[in-house]
Amino acid sequence: QLQLVESGGGLVQPGGSLRLSCAASGFILDYHSIGWFRQAPGKEREGVSCISGSGDSTNVADSVKGRFTISRDDAKNTVNLQMNSLKPEDTAVYYCAADERLFSVCVLSSGEYDFWGQGTQVTVSS
Repeated sequence: QLQLVESGGGLVQPGGSLRLSCAASGFILDYHSIGWFRQAPGKEREGVSCISGSGDSTNVADSVKGRFTISRDDAKNTVNLQMNSLKPEDTAVYYCAADERLFSVCVLSSGEYDFWGQGTQVTVSS
């Protein structure tokens, strides 16, 4: 059974860092575009960053550019999101998602993704 599980969320002070991981079971993340999305209370789901199926291109939302970095660890079958210089407005539930197509170009549109994790809470507060 295919499952995506996010981990690494928590409470952090402004300016701090967190590293989120998206682990897959029943599914090999290699060659599939993987995206990170977030949803804050009362707001629509927002694309944060994604990495293409080939792993050679990424997209990053303007709101997190220069602060968040997405990467693959194929040996561990995970995709990670390193989040630095966190701000209170980064507070949200963060989701990872996988595109079932092979070698697709990644886009920050939730409709392009077929499988979703349950999310992990990130709270940035002093």
